[in-house]
Amino acid sequence: MILVTGATGPVGREVAHLLRGEPAVRILARDPGRVSVTGPGVETVRADYADHASLDQALRGVRAAFLVTNSVTDPDDARFVQAAREAGVRHVVKLSMLAVTESGADDLITRTQRCNEAVIRDSGLDWTFLRARTFMSNTLSWAHGIRTEGVVRALYGTSRVACVDPRDIACVAVRALTEPGRHEGRSYALSGPEAISAAEQTAQLAEVVGRPLRFVELTRGEAEERLLRRHPRPVAEAFLASAERQRAGAKATVLPTVRHLMGRPARTFRDWAADHAAAFA
Repeated sequence: MILVTGATGPVGREVAHLLRGEPAVRILARDPGRVSVTGPGVETVRADYADHASLDQALRGVRAAFLVTNSVTDPDDARFVQAAREAGVRHVVKLSMLAVTESGADDLITRTQRCNEAVIRDSGLDWTFLRARTFMSNTLSWAHGIRTEGVVRALYGTSRVACVDPRDIACVAVRALTEPGRHEGRSYALSGPEAISAAEQTAQLAEVVGRPLRFVELTRGEAEERLLRRHPRPVAEAFLASAERQRAGAKATVLPTVRHLMGRPARTFRDWAADHAAAFA
């Protein structure tokens, strides 16, 4: 059996969707009502990383697990791998971030993910790390402004990032989960096929939705104010530090990993936008 966490998020949802043809797939969710993936052989169980008993129940009979954690304060990875060891899980495929390999990245989120990788690496379990660049789906945060004003507001509109389609990350995850003996002990650095700026993304979204869109660049102070409305200050500062590294060119490198593993090019932002046009219409 394969266990999928994070199935209400952009990558975990795609992993669960792609695995529906497997004989047995179990989805772990704090709120099963939010899980949209169903089908023969798919079961959803309620569990929480902080509840060892529920984790133990969810991990029984599991061979491999796809792990997504987001907290910068809770030791969710440590809790998960302890329960996974006890349940006899053999392989954990962990969604991580490309910044963990970059010496200039020292923000709270990156440090947390480095620690999470170390916990899994030292756990005794087989592991595969998927170190992804910025998700293309992050631009869904622009949808309200596009729908209501025809405007995208973001920081550093000309800085480029080799953002990646969550579906490509999911395809690599499924390969790792379903091909025992081929991906254990490996770290895969995943990007899209081009480096693109927020202003260029706005122009492509305008073509997709068929109407003019305007890009408005935020000042750093405006961006900070917006982030603090939604996040604690240390997290907001981590996002701002990430934006500064992007501005300096640290996120523009295009990597061939998706092509090498999947035998096809990584999807472009235009591909992603066309397939999600309804969200912006």
